[in-house]
Amino acid sequence: MDFRLDGKVAIVTGAAVGGIGEAYAHALADAGASVVCADIRVDAAQAVAGAITSSGGTALAVEVDIADRTSVDAMVAAATEAYGGVDVLVNNAALMAQIVATPAIQYDLEQWNRAFAVNVTGAWQCIQSVTPSMIQRGGGRIVNQASVGAYPAESVYGITKLAVIGLTTTMARELGGSNITVNCIAPGMTQSDAGKMLTPEGSPFREMVVARAAGKPFGEPTDLCGTLLLLTTPAGEWLTGQTIVVDGGFVMRP
Repeated sequence: MDFRLDGKVAIVTGAAVGGIGEAYAHALADAGASVVCADIRVDAAQAVAGAITSSGGTALAVEVDIADRTSVDAMVAAATEAYGGVDVLVNNAALMAQIVATPAIQYDLEQWNRAFAVNVTGAWQCIQSVTPSMIQRGGGRIVNQASVGAYPAESVYGITKLAVIGLTTTMARELGGSNITVNCIAPGMTQSDAGKMLTPEGSPFREMVVARAAGKPFGEPTDLCGTLLLLTTPAGEWLTGQTIVVDGGFVMRP
């Protein structure tokens, strides 16, 4: 089984310091890929790219607002100019802590549209933008980021992540003939900076997670990287249209 990405080019959105994207970027670089660390907070993305290059990897940072198609196309153009094209896209950027607490019934249209513009439309725009490069290079791997918050969806955040799962199956069907796989990771309670904000020590929600999880209730971002490598390397070439829940047994789906 081949879990290497030597000679491949990967874009990770939401790749700023402190998030899951940071761990993803390092994992892909360690597997041999040249990594484009893309984030709306470009200084924080530059810190991740700098850490990768300091440890012997290849990376650059690009500023992107995935809700803005012009910005997305510029990100893909930067990757192509630097490394020749794109083989892997990890759609990790999303709104979470900003949108998870407000009940859906209290949203106004502007808030609703913003949540979908980033979490769903943003991922779709990134897929559209990278697909021509992947086709030209003979195929590719796309990994979208969902959440256990989609099982069941009990917030606008959860609704958007359920939509991302639908986007994954649709794109897998449409792009399969071009040798592009499209899969989804649904993380559980991950101790990223945003995750820690949602589950502070002593909170009732944190205690519920501890009581319910079959295994380790809270994971580190690095706990997701094995699944990421399966979905982006030749080892997982027969996997497409799937959502893999990585959560220590908090959600168990048949």
